[in-house]
Amino acid sequence: MAKITGIGGVFLKCKGDSKALAAWYQKHLGMQLEPWGGAVLRWPDDKAEDLGLTVWNLADRDSEWFSPSESAFMINYRVDNLDEMLAQLGEAGVAAVSGPESHENGKFAWIMDPDGNKVELWEPMPWDAKNKA
Repeated sequence: MAKITGIGGVFLKCKGDSKALAAWYQKHLGMQLEPWGGAVLRWPDDKAEDLGLTVWNLADRDSEWFSPSESAFMINYRVDNLDEMLAQLGEAGVAAVSGPESHENGKFAWIMDPDGNKVELWEPMPWDAKNKA
């Protein structure tokens, strides 16, 4: 049986100016944009000990997980240093709506993009109950 092997892309329908939203992701999250306007995220760029992985999960209809966003999705971006990322974002006026939190598999924080989408930031760590704070 054929099966999926990973996430091939993440596509967002913008509420406003797509170029401005792409520029926000480039400026605040360090996403390197290609000449065609999108980005290509490559696993070799990720130096985490888990060697790269993407989690896929479904939320119940009444879940508050994506709140305060009203979007029906949330994207988790792996980051190499969550504390440094949050400091950069704070200096630029982008506040965390939640976190940082430490869990068995790493550190997490959540921000909102200019379109009102909740964005999850994750610094991966090997699964270990000692990571949880």
